[in-house]
Amino acid sequence: MSIAISYLYNSKEPGVQTYLGNRMFSFRDEDVDFYLPQMLNMYIHMHDVAEAIHPYLVHRCRSSVEFSIRAAWLLGAYSADVLKPTWKNSQGVKLKHMILNEELRPVRQKSPSTLPSPTQHQHQQHPLCPPTSPNSIKKTHHRSRSDATGQHKFKRRRTNSCGHENETIYQREGTSIRHSITSPNMPVLAGDLTSGRAFESGCTCHKSSEAVLNDLTGRETVCHCEAPRLMPQLEFVTALMNIAQKLQQLPTKEQRTSRLIAELAMLNLNLPARVWLPTAEKANHHIVRVPHTQAVVLNSKEKAPYLMYVEVLECENPVTSQVPSKILENTLRFTRSEEDLTHYYNRSNTSPRPELAIYTNTDFDDADCWSQDDDEILQVMFPNRSKSSDTISQFSTESSTSADSKDPVYIAAGDIRRRLSENIAAPKGKFERDPEDPSAAALKEPWEEKVRRIQESSPYGHLPNWRLMSVIIKSGDDLRQELLVYQVLKQLQNIWKIEHVPLWIRPYNIVVTANDSGMIEPVVNAVSLHQIKKHSKQLLLNYFIQEFGPINSEEFLTAQKNFVQSCAGYCLVCYLMQVKDRHNGNILLDSDGHIIHIDFGFILSTSPGKNLGFENSPFKLTHEFVEVMGGLGNDMFEYFKILMLQGFVASRKHMDKIIPLVEIMQTGSQLPCFSRGVSTIRSLKERFHLTLTEEQLQLLVDNMVESSLNSLTTKLYDGFQYLTNGIL
Repeated sequence: MSIAISYLYNSKEPGVQTYLGNRMFSFRDEDVDFYLPQMLNMYIHMHDVAEAIHPYLVHRCRSSVEFSIRAAWLLGAYSADVLKPTWKNSQGVKLKHMILNEELRPVRQKSPSTLPSPTQHQHQQHPLCPPTSPNSIKKTHHRSRSDATGQHKFKRRRTNSCGHENETIYQREGTSIRHSITSPNMPVLAGDLTSGRAFESGCTCHKSSEAVLNDLTGRETVCHCEAPRLMPQLEFVTALMNIAQKLQQLPTKEQRTSRLIAELAMLNLNLPARVWLPTAEKANHHIVRVPHTQAVVLNSKEKAPYLMYVEVLECENPVTSQVPSKILENTLRFTRSEEDLTHYYNRSNTSPRPELAIYTNTDFDDADCWSQDDDEILQVMFPNRSKSSDTISQFSTESSTSADSKDPVYIAAGDIRRRLSENIAAPKGKFERDPEDPSAAALKEPWEEKVRRIQESSPYGHLPNWRLMSVIIKSGDDLRQELLVYQVLKQLQNIWKIEHVPLWIRPYNIVVTANDSGMIEPVVNAVSLHQIKKHSKQLLLNYFIQEFGPINSEEFLTAQKNFVQSCAGYCLVCYLMQVKDRHNGNILLDSDGHIIHIDFGFILSTSPGKNLGFENSPFKLTHEFVEVMGGLGNDMFEYFKILMLQGFVASRKHMDKIIPLVEIMQTGSQLPCFSRGVSTIRSLKERFHLTLTEEQLQLLVDNMVESSLNSLTTKLYDGFQYLTNGIL
């Protein structure tokens, strides 16, 4: 597949391109999907390649909803770099509109009576448009007057990219305008989180008796009612991005956390639904519930990325399988039922009323029971407060946060006792809750314990196909560079595996939804070095001893080996891709001792500080890292340099699998990492040092290790991050 992509990009022969376009049908879907960013970037900026691969893309869009959505997102993101649209580079926008307008639905066999006669007038086809059908020329919309109560509607006819007229309806509600392609089954409440049906497409096929029978017999149910296939998933992701945008408008972390929990509680009203998590390895599940009290806002001054968890039930196919029935939680544990949540939510634009039990503590467990001790604590802290018969609705204002924010922050009374006990003696392996860094405690908690705790409190936890997943939502950040680095990491991981080089790296999945938003797969059981130094207040070696035991213990030696193998792998990645901004907040340490680099916003031709060269060392290697390896001259330190040499040789051998990934994405790109033009790719090729022998390459590795270890700019940059952002 890598050879086919390279030839598609480099060959100008129409016959070769046509052959490769047809050859795509013989590759596995997984292999093609890995190169989808490169294929779609060529589709946008190279008209001849677009004509060659268009039939394959149309075929995949007709057969897969997941592929259609991902393709539409990537087409929108990479088409944003087209400064002057012309007929040669507008095919990407046209294909995106075809996908979102539901024009690429599965082709169904027509009966002979419905086939047009040979003398019937045929519309002229655009070369990139699918064949027209009588139903695709004009779409009508029928809705009763009662459905439009309280809404102003107006219709507009527009011509799509293929020259066909579509009737579009706009619904005005207050100051917002929602746009949707009309369909006989399109629900009025699509996208309205207060309705409880925001992610329903209006499909009736899955509610029929035939669908129930198919579900019992293990057969798939195919939709025949022309309901929008993509709408549920698109509306779900849009809702998640809207939450991130709302959080950015709030000044304090406490307000952001409260608003996040309230918004996710509202999202729960519309679940289960025919939606899935895009960052998952396979879309073989339905999302049934969001444990909203477990979500946390991550550290960021301007943006407000947040980490959330979702409960899913695995299935064969999320599009054709039956959506699980909603299981209500034990409402006796709550002051208000889910049905009443919208009534109170709509009264305020900032935070819900206290009766809704919205908490700032992300460690709160839904399943906690109330006891008499909770009431006694309240009476001690607030002696003048009258005791209510409904103890569940009683809250206290956290004094530590009320001084920092004008708005009071409400916490559960049962949470007070938990915080007091945690402050007295925090268990080993966990961080104390820090209001300034709420994500530290959540990330430090072992994943297995978190899964068990949430499963016990979930109404779906008893089902055998229940699973817990997590995702990071980012809005306002361009993740296209992150996606490129993910592809390079995956290729290097496969190369080192083929060549039997024991280097370790952890690529995490990236989903680009637009040129300024996306999703990131979180790395579980890992915390940043900054959080470790802040909460443990000790050197990295001492932290290793605390976590893994004495230096000569088997557990410590295993963790030390993992540290060396991962450090060598990421040092090579940072050198080849020129990864910068390597402060301790962007380096994680997992529970097995591996280090994991995150946040690849500065690579290749770009670096922090307007490319002034704050970090001019080949990679980040500090004396603290070397101490964990046993010190200079130790066997593990020498093993580290041997691994770097072996990884370098293997990467150089397969560089033809890495260079095209970057080179193709440079075409027509306005990304900062390609700001130096063709010299970016030339410098990347030079860093593989094809002309050096292995002996010369070993000397190069030794020199890079020494210069990185003694780099003054690394120390200055770490000091700069501490002064400006408080990163240790």
